[in-house]
Amino acid sequence: MTFTLFPDARAALARDSLAGLSVGDALGSQFFVPGRHPADVAAGRLPPPPWQWTDDTEMACSVVAELAEHGDVDADRLALAFAQRCEPYRGYGPGAVTILRLIRTGTPWPVAAASAFDGQGSCGNGAAMRVGPLGAWYADSTAKAAARARASAEVTHAHAEGIAGAVAVAVAASLAARARLDGDRPDPARLLAAVAAALDPAAEVARGVRRAAGLLGRPLAEAVDGLGNGSRVTAQDTVAFTLWVAATHLADYPAAVRACVEAGGDVDTTAAIVGSVVAAYTGVGTPGGVPDGWLAAREPLPEWVR
Repeated sequence: MTFTLFPDARAALARDSLAGLSVGDALGSQFFVPGRHPADVAAGRLPPPPWQWTDDTEMACSVVAELAEHGDVDADRLALAFAQRCEPYRGYGPGAVTILRLIRTGTPWPVAAASAFDGQGSCGNGAAMRVGPLGAWYADSTAKAAARARASAEVTHAHAEGIAGAVAVAVAASLAARARLDGDRPDPARLLAAVAAALDPAAEVARGVRRAAGLLGRPLAEAVDGLGNGSRVTAQDTVAFTLWVAATHLADYPAAVRACVEAGGDVDTTAAIVGSVVAAYTGVGTPGGVPDGWLAAREPLPEWVR
């Protein structure tokens, strides 16, 4: 099926994905608070609002604002937006704070990004956590989603695996949004195969996505065992697991987020990634979509992205 995707439709898809990302991030972050238990979510006992979002949402908002204003991603503009809007108390890692401070004080972003980890660049999950709405924006082209995801990742993540993680999530969100427009939910194995095909087959992220396909239908604990849960905060330890969850629960946003909470690890980021992909398919306030009550419990987004 071919179609023209007008700017308003792109923006609506990206904003639904951002809603899913930010709610997942905000709810997931509540489980770093002592006394909160994953079983509470399964039993329908949610933390008291407001749920504060983290750096995952703050950076994703900059991506959406860039797309909304310019219709595309410019690396120089995006790097400066990330740097100027960074509020370290939102949970940014030390490496990200350093890179963004360098950019904010005049260091060109390619130099700042390449300086991380003794010149290796970051392979963290930060580029993947913020990119889902960009993938949804490019629902008509996984090739464009992959290329723009790469551009959005490189401003902070010079390591090939960090970039691959962003490409994988963007392609998954693009496919999810396209499936929503087509009215045809993709088979989980087909979805993961399409994501893997967009990656360098030698990358560990790509190998992880292929492992995830082999774990479809298996218990959550087995998926965590084989794929990780983000506890190492790397793309390699995060992305394959999140795409396994998204492919498994593509039509059920609450179930997808509950799986991330139950899995433990870097819960705000895994729930943000999963939420961004699943909401690109389900939307907000729909059967299986982001619940209106959850959205209301999430701390409001910044004025500049609304």
